[in-house]
Amino acid sequence: MKISAIKIYRVKPRWIFIKITTDEGIEGWGEMISGTKTETVVAGATEMGEYLIGRNPFDIESLWQELYKSFFRGGPINSTIVSGIETALWDIKGKFCNLPIYELLGGKARDKIMVYSWIGGDRPDDVVKEAIDRKNRGFKAVKMNATEELHYIDSYEKVQAVVDRVASIRDTMGIDFGIAVDFHGRVHKPMAKVLARALDPYKLMFMEEVVLPENEEAFKEIAKYTATPLATGERLCTRWEYKNLFKEGIIDIIQPDVALAGGILETRKIIAMAEAFDMAAAPHAPYGPIALAATLQIDACSPNVFIQEQSLGIHYNKGFDLLDFIENKEIFQYKNGFVNLPNKPGLGLEINEDLVQKVSEEGLVWTNPKWKNYDGTHAEW
Repeated sequence: MKISAIKIYRVKPRWIFIKITTDEGIEGWGEMISGTKTETVVAGATEMGEYLIGRNPFDIESLWQELYKSFFRGGPINSTIVSGIETALWDIKGKFCNLPIYELLGGKARDKIMVYSWIGGDRPDDVVKEAIDRKNRGFKAVKMNATEELHYIDSYEKVQAVVDRVASIRDTMGIDFGIAVDFHGRVHKPMAKVLARALDPYKLMFMEEVVLPENEEAFKEIAKYTATPLATGERLCTRWEYKNLFKEGIIDIIQPDVALAGGILETRKIIAMAEAFDMAAAPHAPYGPIALAATLQIDACSPNVFIQEQSLGIHYNKGFDLLDFIENKEIFQYKNGFVNLPNKPGLGLEINEDLVQKVSEEGLVWTNPKWKNYDGTHAEW
């Protein structure tokens, strides 16, 4: 079997799909992150994809090594392209073997996967109403953004607003309902310490990206102010960027993203490394259906994954949502806060390519919000 063609689709609201076709007619799908550089990713994937024509799609590790280990390696653009290609190759292999991908990675380590739901949007509001809605839909946990713009040193009024939102959920939902708070890298170390201590009484499931990953040395100091588990990893590419987190041992939960971290096997390797350091995993997955399906394959065979982010109904999904592009919608059906393990070959997805093609023809322009602090300085989104 040889790779015969590669096609890339720009898909609203903010997804990039890649389809790899073989000379035996088996097709595999992967997903890449658009960020704010959609055309750059598409051009890079087109260029790197040409290298694969005529190659054996089963040689996943060999092809990964060749694609990743260029002279200038790493970074989000190169890594998301490699991730999308690698995922599509696993989809092909699973379909050829007539097995879900996790069966090729050692088999299942669990019977079902717990999932959580986003509430509140970019500027968190109405969180109690949304939390009640999610509980009524069977979810056992939610995640919300902590704050809006926050300067290096900012007002305690903003801190209190975060505390009040979290307290309102905890008071309404009770102690057995999971609440995660995402600082989203918006908070600098001085205010992260203040927020971490202020939120500690509310027994959070975890606090995410309390500082940006490039400020990882601050995790150790912030950990002194809270007993809440700290999570990070969504912006990190491949296991080499995780090394310091593992060595320092301060982070409790890693959050690799299959569409950025290097693909299915690389993400599995990262999560296995975390297990050796007694760390949990809650993989990042706020994007499209292919990335989520790939993540569920990893979850199925990774015992230290305790909960999974999922993007059905997330505030970014304007116009289209996950279920619009797949025929077997049951793969993302949640019951009592859990999703079943995928049972179809490969990723387990049946893609509605006609709709993907139609939407792709409309083009894609995705831009992260640009925020400013009260004095006009740049604020992290």
